[in-house]
Amino acid sequence: MTADPARFAAALDRFDAANAQDPNREQGEPRELRYGRRMSAMLERFAPEADEAVRLAVRAQHIERWKTPRSSYPEGRAGYLAWRAGLYEFHAETAARLLAEVGYDAATIARVGNAIAKRELKTNADSQLVEDVAALVFLEHYLEGFAAQHPDYAEGKWTGILVKTWRKMSPAAREFALGGKLRIPEALAPLVLKAVS
Repeated sequence: MTADPARFAAALDRFDAANAQDPNREQGEPRELRYGRRMSAMLERFAPEADEAVRLAVRAQHIERWKTPRSSYPEGRAGYLAWRAGLYEFHAETAARLLAEVGYDAATIARVGNAIAKRELKTNADSQLVEDVAALVFLEHYLEGFAAQHPDYAEGKWTGILVKTWRKMSPAAREFALGGKLRIPEALAPLVLKAVS
C-alpha cells in the first residue's frame, strides 16, 4: 500500500500538525484537522485500494486553509473563483514543502500537488478521486450545517448547489452516494434525491 510506511506516517503527522494550528474549532477540534481526517476516512470507505499519492493528497486537501480567508479576495463570483484557484495552489505548495521535508521524491510530490490543485480534473484520475472524496465528505458531514447557515435559500438555489456538486462527481462516486453507503441527513435526503434525479 505504501512504499515506506514510516515516511507515509511522518507525512500525515506533518499535515495533521499543520492543521492542528487552525484557530477555528468544530466540536472542540481544529476544523481543518477534523476535515483532513474525515477525508481520509471517506477515502477508506469509497476507494480503499487508492495508492499512496492519493492518500496523501486527500489528507492535505485543505491544509492550512484558514491562512487564506475568503475576505482576502474581492466580493462576487470572480473573487470567489480567484480565491478557490489561489487556495488550490496554496494547498499544493504547502503539501509539497512538507512532503519534501520527510523525503518524498519529486515525482510523488508533483502527483500529490496536481491532485490537490485539481489539475486536469476530467483526465487525471488522482484529481477526480480527490474531487469525489471532497464531494462525498461535503454531502455527509457539511451539507446540513451549510443548510443551517443559509435558511433564506430557496429550494431552487439548493437544487443548483447540489446539481453542481453532482456534476463534479464520477459515476462511481454517484453510485456510492445513492447506494446507501453515504449518511445523508434524513431531512435533506429528499432534496438531494430531487436534485440528482
